[in-house]
Amino acid sequence: MTSGTESTRGARLAPPGPPRRATFGLLKKLFTDRLALMSDSAEAHGDVVRIAIGPKTMYLVNHPELAKHVLADNAANYHKGIGLQEARRALGDGLLTSDGEIWKKQRRTIQPVFQPKRIARQASVVANEVEGLVKRLRDARGPVEILHEMTGLTLGVLGKTLLDADLGGFTSLGHSFEAVQDQAMFEAVTLSMVPQWAPLKKQLRFRESRDDLRRIAEELVEQRFANPVENGEDVLSRLIDSAGTREQMRDELITLLLAGHETTASTLGWAFHLLDEHPDVAAKLRAEADSVLGDQLPTHEDLHRLPYTARVVEEVMRLYPPVWLLPRVAQADDEIGGYHIPAGSDVVVVPYTLHRHPAFWPEPEKFDPDRFDPDRPSGRPRYAYIPFGAGPRFCIGNSLGVMEAVFVLTMVLRDLELRKLPGYDVVPEAMLSLRVRGGLPMTVHTRNRR
Repeated sequence: MTSGTESTRGARLAPPGPPRRATFGLLKKLFTDRLALMSDSAEAHGDVVRIAIGPKTMYLVNHPELAKHVLADNAANYHKGIGLQEARRALGDGLLTSDGEIWKKQRRTIQPVFQPKRIARQASVVANEVEGLVKRLRDARGPVEILHEMTGLTLGVLGKTLLDADLGGFTSLGHSFEAVQDQAMFEAVTLSMVPQWAPLKKQLRFRESRDDLRRIAEELVEQRFANPVENGEDVLSRLIDSAGTREQMRDELITLLLAGHETTASTLGWAFHLLDEHPDVAAKLRAEADSVLGDQLPTHEDLHRLPYTARVVEEVMRLYPPVWLLPRVAQADDEIGGYHIPAGSDVVVVPYTLHRHPAFWPEPEKFDPDRFDPDRPSGRPRYAYIPFGAGPRFCIGNSLGVMEAVFVLTMVLRDLELRKLPGYDVVPEAMLSLRVRGGLPMTVHTRNRR
């Protein structure tokens, strides 16, 4: 299962990993290139790696069956870990950061909002929002910052589909969430050794952003109390009906606003980058859009008629999974792949490296949407591909996110061509989500459709 080592009950063997003398180099990678830290460790040491950096020890898990053990089979033993623990300062005990009975209650409260039939009914709302995006892009003068546009779009979709609210007036949301991610990752990589009261620019920006997010969430709650929706199916109505405290409602809303827009916006940013790099793939996607949609807006029924576009989305999330790291903390001693994992250990499943595991992905660095063609047998284990996580904490909004991504790519590429600025260097930045560092400026060109 891992490096030829058989699992034995009661084993106390420690996993392999970089030596202590490598601490300085590991610390540098932790600050500057977290993806390389994980990729290099897995390549050098196998599918279970012990990474010791100062007083902190992490256990990297990089095999489908071992990921299944942590995320599903023994999920009760693994609570939320590094990064998400630090994010709790801003997100509170929302669905993303909570554990145990609190998390179960929150999940039960919100789950009905994401029922397939309800999401299907939101397809026209998503299509109309994307139609507005296409018009804004077509009317743009000069380069546009695509990640900013995707953030605005996904927040707009989230507001209208899940909250029955217009988020257009809350223009600071994207910047505030960026500050939260920056601070959470800063605290994680510095092992929370920098005092939170320190007057650093990053910390001051975080506190301002946290207050801004709380203000927005409280305003949304007040608006709904003032204008209740009878038999409302949206998240706000569900939270009110659950009789939670105002603080609980605020935490849940902030979490939903972050998780509900950030992952899809990041995926779309990477998609436009990869499609610009691979015009042959873009041409196939456009041909499918022309054939299926013509001049019409997509419907939910069109999703199964856009299989190539869906494969593009899947392959984008393989190479650049928006949730690149699934951090956990072991509550009790465990054994993973024959190695002893002490209670209290940080255990990380890394979709970024798992999705590139050469044993399961031929030419893992190649952008090839057809590897997801159902007519091409893969033989891959189920947990070799986990862009939405897995187990009890499988992403609750995956179907909405996929529909949104398919609609955006289909409608934008049908009418427009987006091109990166010449010489612009696209670099991944591994924060709470995997985003393009510094944004993605692109020029917009109207497509000459025949």
